[in-house]
Amino acid sequence: MHLGTATSLLSLIRKYEFSRPAIQQLHSHLIFASTSTFSYATPIIFTIWNSILRHYSLGPIPQEAVFLFKHLQLKLPTGFFFDSFSYSFLIKAATNLFQPVIGKQVHCLTLKSGFHSHVYVQTALLGMYVNCHCLVESCHVFQEMPVRNSVTWNAFITGLIRWGELSFARTVFDAMPEKNVVSWTGVIDGYTRVGKFNEALLLFREMVVREGIKPSEITLLTIFPAIWNTGYLESCQMLHAYGVKSGINSFDIRVMNSLVDAYSKCGSIGSASKVFCDIEDERRNLVTWTSIISGFAMHGMAEEASDCFRMMQSANVRPNQITLLSVLHACSHGGLVDEGVEFFAKMVNGFGLRPNIKHYGSLIDMLGRAGRLEEAERIALEVPSDTSNVVIWRTLLGACSFHGNAEVGQRVMQKVMELEKTYGGDYVLLSNIFANDGRYIDSEGVRRLMDEENAQKVPGLSFC
Repeated sequence: MHLGTATSLLSLIRKYEFSRPAIQQLHSHLIFASTSTFSYATPIIFTIWNSILRHYSLGPIPQEAVFLFKHLQLKLPTGFFFDSFSYSFLIKAATNLFQPVIGKQVHCLTLKSGFHSHVYVQTALLGMYVNCHCLVESCHVFQEMPVRNSVTWNAFITGLIRWGELSFARTVFDAMPEKNVVSWTGVIDGYTRVGKFNEALLLFREMVVREGIKPSEITLLTIFPAIWNTGYLESCQMLHAYGVKSGINSFDIRVMNSLVDAYSKCGSIGSASKVFCDIEDERRNLVTWTSIISGFAMHGMAEEASDCFRMMQSANVRPNQITLLSVLHACSHGGLVDEGVEFFAKMVNGFGLRPNIKHYGSLIDMLGRAGRLEEAERIALEVPSDTSNVVIWRTLLGACSFHGNAEVGQRVMQKVMELEKTYGGDYVLLSNIFANDGRYIDSEGVRRLMDEENAQKVPGLSFC
């Protein structure tokens, strides 16, 4: 193949590196155009094959990279050896296939080809083993590496954390000679994932104060769950100030959204609202709006949540199921029944979203609180069978008890018993409804039925 032709092919591969049909056409051309693509392993020909190998390894069918590699083994001239890029791409294919067996075969080839001390190839092997949950093999690769770089350490640490090996990951982290923001962030994320929020915050403080390492936007996103789960408002304010000073807030909307959420969960809805208002209209996305609506709902600010939802619609931002659930909760606890019914109708008819059990439960709870029991019963009967459960009917039974409606309560109890007969609390509730209505014979009958069904009521507990 002429140098000019090869150069043109390489340019086309790089131009269409994300287009599977284009790469397949170029691959076909290389196979059928000339035998010279296999007869002479020149650097540019080699680069072309590596580029195709890389595309296949990262594509939707990584197995194609394995097939291509085997094909090249047969066709390329005797004495030819693949380079570190070839093996790295092949290892990536094994990783994406979640096929450690293929990875082990490639591992053997790298050892035979003299790449046992090549830091990039060995790091790729380490990453493959740890991502495929072959932790013993990953430890062997790590221990046998004569040279390790920061990528090696970070790949091992994050891989161990991914599989829940936090203690082991911390041991590796403590032995790391030069820690960087990626390694610190990985371990902090590990503590956050397992609910060790105070440990995560202590590690974050150590990173910033003692080591003087500046957190990245990923670090901030990692530590936010620890802050809102512990309720440390001061930490939230500190991160807010750092985000402003570093400029992260101005370019990463994810951090601003997390700030809104964190302030709300730390009890400062005023600060959450201020952060929301500081975000330019064009930067606000679905998560931004959902975060502030959820915050208002959490703090019982139903009118603010409702108004914010309408503003969201005016901004042409389409809500999702989480947004609708938040505004329904707000309306339920704030007594905005008509607005809640309107939003639920829009969810189904306007946005084409299918309500789940939580949406139906919130709507029925809302109607039940307002005493609109027949309407709530009608909604409960309309819940699809694959969605409905006993909790919906128990919620309605509780509303019947609160409003003293024995007629609806009796019908609701029949639905409850169709789904579950062994929970004694349901019988006690209906018995009390009858007793409060003066229907003592019916009340006693429910008690006898409870005994016949051997239904048990969980006894109350006191911590005093």
